[in-house]
Amino acid sequence: MLTPVRASARQATGTEISSAGRPTPPGGTTTRTATAIEFILTSSVLFVLVTAVRWVTASPLSRSLPGPHIQLAAVAMISGAALSRALSSRWGRYSGGHLNPAVTLTLWLTGGFPGRRVLPYIVAQLAGSVTGTGLARLIWGPVVGDRMAYAALQPAPAWPAATVFTAEAGATAAILTVTLLLTSHPAWTRWIPIARPAATALVIVTFGTFTGGSANPARQFGPALWANRPSYWSHLWVYLAAPLAGAALTALVTRYRARCPARSPRSDRARSRRRH
Repeated sequence: MLTPVRASARQATGTEISSAGRPTPPGGTTTRTATAIEFILTSSVLFVLVTAVRWVTASPLSRSLPGPHIQLAAVAMISGAALSRALSSRWGRYSGGHLNPAVTLTLWLTGGFPGRRVLPYIVAQLAGSVTGTGLARLIWGPVVGDRMAYAALQPAPAWPAATVFTAEAGATAAILTVTLLLTSHPAWTRWIPIARPAATALVIVTFGTFTGGSANPARQFGPALWANRPSYWSHLWVYLAAPLAGAALTALVTRYRARCPARSPRSDRARSRRRH
């Protein structure tokens, strides 16, 4: 029987966990195969994201989308659709569809993911970020680097590093909380491929003009590496560390709540009567 923590830490796409607390994709999978799938899916999502930024902000289409908020909304919708497709695909169900080191870390800390796969998954996700961004540069040409800096993110000038860190950590924690809430109810897991991308898109729209709305180390790693500019390197640590801090916080709260079940009003009344 699953413990409360492990029951609430099913795979990000709703894949069931065995009684040993390990993911059980359909037909089973090896670490090497699952890692390769994470690499491919992360590469695909980053390619779509960079492509969306290219056409929304650095093409004649941008004239019909005046203002940064409308452009952010367009990028958020396209990126959310790509993430949803990846999560709901057969490959997404096969690997668990993490596509984010913060998701991998949270599931491991809550007992829903084997430790031996954590490092391979994170390496695959970061490598997929670099590959997907590079593929966009190969297909769309120099405009990806010259006019949009490979879709790398920069915080608003008025936002210090501490504020950006807090916002990114909180945004990541919110996305992961939605994911874990749905995975804690078997009947709700089918909504994860919709809810998690929707939460991600909302973060992009809400924080896009302030932090960029990353909430995923893989979102910034590849673009910043390709952009190779001091302005992006100086803030890279925030975009890598903040989502992981949000993941650790989410896991800590989840484990605490699992060990401290809520008391029912009936039990509280019974205790009150015994005192009197």
